[in-house]
Amino acid sequence: MAQTRRRLRSSTVVLGGMGVLATALSACGSDPDRRCVDRDSYDYINGYRVVADKNCKKSTGDDDWYYDADVSNGYADHGTFSRSEAVDRGGFGCSASGSGGG
Repeated sequence: MAQTRRRLRSSTVVLGGMGVLATALSACGSDPDRRCVDRDSYDYINGYRVVADKNCKKSTGDDDWYYDADVSNGYADHGTFSRSEAVDRGGFGCSASGSGGG
């Protein structure tokens, strides 16, 4: 018997490619990366101590969302408490052209 090779139709390839593109674009359209931190825990070396997300969902206490931060060993640093600032500087997990970083 001769071996037959299965060929993908061009429409299948196009639709698959569109799915990948849609996934990539939707990732850029989500909220910026955020961590719940204790505002009173700032350490000059480490930054803010990361706490459980449930603490930021309550409107009491000194815990708040900290966006677009570098997270290491339970601490977040070099971010912002302003969601709109995180969005403006490309905080969607996608690179922003012309961003000065920070």
